[in-house]
Amino acid sequence: MRIGHGYDVHRTAPGRRLVLCGVGIDCEFGLLAHSDGDVALHALTDALLGAAGLPDIGRIFPDTDDAWKDADSRDILRHAVAMVREKGFEPEYADVTVVAERPKLSPYIETMREETARAMDIDPSRVNVKATTEEKLGFTGCGDGIAAHAVVLLRE
Repeated sequence: MRIGHGYDVHRTAPGRRLVLCGVGIDCEFGLLAHSDGDVALHALTDALLGAAGLPDIGRIFPDTDDAWKDADSRDILRHAVAMVREKGFEPEYADVTVVAERPKLSPYIETMREETARAMDIDPSRVNVKATTEEKLGFTGCGDGIAAHAVVLLRE
């Protein structure tokens, strides 16, 4: 077994679509990024890559590569899962936490979990998605950004 941890953060930006775990979220802002800015799937991708001993998301999917410009982060995740499987590992479990003061994510959590599992090609019972705030503290608390943490367990 191997464990990986991933973390990502993006600045909020008006006029962009907010996407978390591959799900469009009704909101007046999105996240500024080279891709669609899905911090949850970026953190998960980094956790998978780290657990498999592969380079991080920034080296495999650099923001200087136009192939990933405005990319759907589910495609980035799918690519990372394929790389992990090529190394002989299977994602056993994934746990993702989104840190955002707003918008309220509870109405989307189940769909986010299901969409993440679909992108990883694993049973939804092997994925957990949670959301929390930072009680109005720091950059997430004042709405300047959204962050995400992810932990994965890989089976050889």
